[in-house]
Formats: sequence, C-alpha cells, structure tokens
Amino acid sequence: MYSTTIDIRVRYGETDQMGYLYYGNYALYYEVGRTDAIRQLGFTYRELEEQGVIMPVAELQVKYLRPAYYDDVITVKTILKELPPAHKIQFHSELYNQQGELLNVGTVTLAFIDAKTKKRMNMPDILREKLAPYFETPSNATAP
Repeated sequence: MYSTTIDIRVRYGETDQMGYLYYGNYALYYEVGRTDAIRQLGFTYRELEEQGVIMPVAELQVKYLRPAYYDDVITVKTILKELPPAHKIQFHSELYNQQGELLNVGTVTLAFIDAKTKKRMNMPDILREKLAPYFETPSNATAP
C-alpha cells in the first residue's frame, strides 16, 4: 500500500452560503492529494505528460459524512491500495478535519492514455518502478 497526506485550508471562495466546503470542490481536494502523491514518488504529472501519457478521470465516487467549514485545515490522505494491474489506476481519498474526524471518502479512477493515439495504454514503467516497492510482500522486500 502507498499513502500520502497533505493539508489544505478551506478558503472562503470554496464554501457555499452555509459556510460548508461546496460539494463540488471535494474532487479538487482529491486532485491536490493525487498530484502530491505522484510528486512524493519523485516526479510530476507534467513529466508523465511530456512522456506522452495522459490520465483522464474515468470514474469518481464520493461519500459525504460530515461537512468541512471555512478556514478548517483538512488533511487529505491519498491511498493506493493495490499496484495497478494494467491501464488504469485507482486513488482512494480520505479527508479529515483538525479533530481527526473523517469527513469524506472518495475514489478516483484514472485511465492511462497515449497522448498521440488517444488509446488506452499500460501504466508507464517509471510509475510502476516507483510504486512496486510499496506492494512487494514482506518476505522479499520492504517499502522505502
């Protein structure tokens, strides 16, 4: 398993009239978590795109448990529960408030697409190499 966390402060412009984080902005928080998770592996989405790989969202699932409010500091936990088997990758997100209460869970599935042909492709080798140590069994290796 691979997981990362990043904190985001809820800005006024991200809230609705009730002072809640607007429901549509949760996907943006998931994206911040995903891009940071990739960055913590040592490269960026931009570098993947420069190698001819694009990653459109194929599916988004969201479950709202409690509201986040203006000026709250939200911890976004991003988790890869399995090494992607082929042409898609699934990121699980958990959002927590400052009291450690779980506010929201979501899953975002992205497809690996060749930028030129717009056809499905397998996960890039560089990404597989960076993620593989986190999914090896304890008997033959440990995660970095």
